[in-house]
Amino acid sequence: MESLKEKIIALKKEKNAVILAHYYQEEAIQEVADYVGDSLGLSQEAAKADADIIVFAGVHFMAETAKILNPNKIVLLPDIKAGCSLAESCPPDLFKKLLDEHPDHVVITYVNCSAEIKAMSDIVCTSSNAVKIVNSVPPDRKIIFAPDKNLGKYIIQQTGRDMILWDGACIVHEAFSYDKLIKLYNENPGAKIIAHPESETHILETAVYVGSTAGMIDFVKTNPAELFIVATEAGILYKMQQEVPNKILIPAPSKEDNTCACSECAFMKMNTLQKLYDCLVNGYPEINIPEEIRIKALIPINRMLQNS
Repeated sequence: MESLKEKIIALKKEKNAVILAHYYQEEAIQEVADYVGDSLGLSQEAAKADADIIVFAGVHFMAETAKILNPNKIVLLPDIKAGCSLAESCPPDLFKKLLDEHPDHVVITYVNCSAEIKAMSDIVCTSSNAVKIVNSVPPDRKIIFAPDKNLGKYIIQQTGRDMILWDGACIVHEAFSYDKLIKLYNENPGAKIIAHPESETHILETAVYVGSTAGMIDFVKTNPAELFIVATEAGILYKMQQEVPNKILIPAPSKEDNTCACSECAFMKMNTLQKLYDCLVNGYPEINIPEEIRIKALIPINRMLQNS
C-alpha cells in the first residue's frame, strides 16, 4: 500500500507543485518538502518557484508572501487557520493610525505580518537582514518598526538607531524561562546558548550567538563546540541535528510545564501530512489577496529581497 508520503510526492509531480516548508513544521512535512528554510529563504524560493502550484507548509503570512510574489500561481496552505500570534498583534486599522500620527517616518515591517501591513510599509525585512535594512536608512530619517518589539529592541542595540516600536511579540519566543535556562546552562557546563532575536532581551543577553533560524544552523555547523542550547521554536532541531549529527542540541526550556519542556508554535503544528495531501488533492485552502493590496505589498517585499 502506498504511503501518504509517496502519494504526496506522486501528486506533486502530477500537478507540477512545489512544497515549501518552514523549519518549524513537523518532521514528516519537512521530509516531503522541496525546500525547507526560514522566512527569508522561503521568500526567495517563492520568488523563483517554477511550478503551477505552491503548497506553503507554514503559517498564513508566509503563504500570503508567496502569493504576492506569484499572482498567477495557485498558493495553498494546508490549514487556513494556521495563523501567527505576532502578525495578529498588529491590526491594520490601528497600525494605520500610528502611521498617520508619524507621516515623516520610514516604515520597516518584519515579514511576520499580514499583507495589509506590508502594503503600508516602505520596506519589509526578515531576522536575517533586519540590521542591514535599518542601517540602509539615512541617519536623518526617523523609523517606525513593527510588529515585533523584541526584534526591534535588538536592532536598536545593534544599530544605535532610535525607532518607534510597535508593541507586538511572538508568544513562542516570549515563552522561554530565564531561570530554567540558567539552571540548564549550569547543568551543562561548556554549552553554547544560541537564540532567535524575537526572544526577550534577558534571553538574548545569555546567548553567544543571536540570529535567524538559518543563521543558527550555520553557527552550530561552524562552531567547534559540541553542546548547544537552542532558544527558538523546537521544530528547528530536526533539520539542525541532520546538519550536525555528532553534536548535542538541547531546546531552551519554556515557562510552561509541557511534555517536551520546550517552546512550540501551535499554529505551525496545525499543518499535518494528511492536510498537506488533502490540499493537493482538493486544490484548497487557497490564498487570495486583493490586487490593490498585493501590488502595494509587492514593493517593500522586493526591496527586502534586493537587500538579502
